[in-house]
Amino acid sequence: MKYRKLGRTDLDVSLIGLGTMTWGEQNSEAEAHEQLDYALSRGINLVDTAEMYPVPPKPETQGRTETYIGTWLAKTRRRHDIVLASKAAGPVRDPKRPGHIRDGKTFLDRNNLTAALDASLKRLQTDYLDLYQLHWPDRSTATFGRAYPWIDDDYTVPIQETLEVLRDFVRAGKVRHIGVSNETPWGVAQFLKHAETQGLPRIASIQNPYSLLNRTYEQGLAEFSHLEQVSLLAYSPLAMGVLSGKYLDGARPEGARLTLYTRFTRYSNAQSEAATREYVQLARAHGLSPTHLALAWVNQRPFVASNLIGATTLEQLRENIDSAEVTLSPALLEEIERIHAQQPNPAP
Repeated sequence: MKYRKLGRTDLDVSLIGLGTMTWGEQNSEAEAHEQLDYALSRGINLVDTAEMYPVPPKPETQGRTETYIGTWLAKTRRRHDIVLASKAAGPVRDPKRPGHIRDGKTFLDRNNLTAALDASLKRLQTDYLDLYQLHWPDRSTATFGRAYPWIDDDYTVPIQETLEVLRDFVRAGKVRHIGVSNETPWGVAQFLKHAETQGLPRIASIQNPYSLLNRTYEQGLAEFSHLEQVSLLAYSPLAMGVLSGKYLDGARPEGARLTLYTRFTRYSNAQSEAATREYVQLARAHGLSPTHLALAWVNQRPFVASNLIGATTLEQLRENIDSAEVTLSPALLEEIERIHAQQPNPAP
């Protein structure tokens, strides 16, 4: 396994990070523990979760993923072998999103963040997090595939106020480093500005979607990674499994995420399917699995600190981790750019 520095911190995180959002929904507690055991045996040290997980979010399962990690930690006593990251939910401004967490009171203010962190630590059976992330912004903005909404929110918590709360978490020893998720260039700039001018904690990372079907990170955020060392933790690198090719031509394999849950349509449009078909054909022409092509491409991007993979079976997990040993040639990378130019970002 390769390791990369997380932002400007002293943390080295594994190039492949273990995503956990299926645990408690598609995966049982025993399967979650089995995945953790196997991932660590392969050199993975970054384990990423969230108070909202598992996904799709439901009141009756909320927090179950962290609970499963907590029981594994209690059983194995391997807390110091992992870089443990979790996320606090932001406010629910879209009526289509579930608002069951803290009865919908999820503004990024002191009361809500304190409640969120303390509950996560209790479920995880630990007294600190290595990385605490804001799952999405407090304000209405371009997140989860939607365009900028041009909305004047009735109320938002100022970023400086949120950072002051996170500073106190760091001072208390409950959090080592902080990060953001589903953030925009404007948001990242604001977090860095307040950190510099007010002496507040600096974000180490940003967890945003990044894959062959969604390269929007390159347009405004990659520069922050390069010049300000805000590392990308790339999520959905397989576009919810679409880039494996298993959903082509309307296929819906038994037990697969898009088979079970019709709400996930971000990567299912015709343009994404056309691009996926070309990437799958390219991989097979070069003797690669489509999964390895998609993941190895993300692995080789210089601004990626860790590629957050998710799996529901050990076979999938093994193939995903094996991508760390695959290097794409310059000629193959040029072919990827050719396909991208024909249909850039079909699933932003």
